[in-house]
Amino acid sequence: MQEKDNLFDAAAIPTELCGARVLQSALDRSLQERIVAQLRDIVVKAPLHRPVTRWGKPMSVKMTAAGKFGWISDTRGYRYAETHPSGAHWPDIPKEILSIWKLFVPEARDPECCLINLYEPNARMGLHQDRDEADFSQPVLSVSLGDEGLFRIGGPERSNKTRSIWLRSGDIVILEGASRLAFHGVDRIKPGTSDLLDKPGRINLTLRVVT
Repeated sequence: MQEKDNLFDAAAIPTELCGARVLQSALDRSLQERIVAQLRDIVVKAPLHRPVTRWGKPMSVKMTAAGKFGWISDTRGYRYAETHPSGAHWPDIPKEILSIWKLFVPEARDPECCLINLYEPNARMGLHQDRDEADFSQPVLSVSLGDEGLFRIGGPERSNKTRSIWLRSGDIVILEGASRLAFHGVDRIKPGTSDLLDKPGRINLTLRVVT
């Protein structure tokens, strides 16, 4: 992990979007590259899979996880589980990723899940709340890597007005306080806006306290 002054771009100005903290260009290129290398190791141990909704419809996003828990979606519903669908335990969250959490949300408990979502060019994520966790006083922190994604966020009701922002590689979003249960999603990916990954697409890391 680099020192804070190098990790946090001096040009990055925290902004607020529907109560969420958005830190643009927060992670420098070398740190992003190291994280992507660590993710490749995780995917070897816990391969990406395409979940289905409780109605049996395949999601457009591929997923895996690291930590004590991973998030699972299948015809039995949405939940956290201590094992990958293969039955293997999830790999540990890399210390470098944990350090990002400790830097930006230092008062929070240690995260128990790092959900890894791969958005290929045609993938999206509909508006949803992160509410499968036990303690909503703990934040959710997400890291964007790769191509830009159009992030949309509103309020605690699906009918609330939403706002959108293009998240770029190295951006961080923190849902906390009033925004912790805000509906949010990703409407589309803009291929070719980053050369961080081997192929067009976006990776989103989401760190959460589960219990």
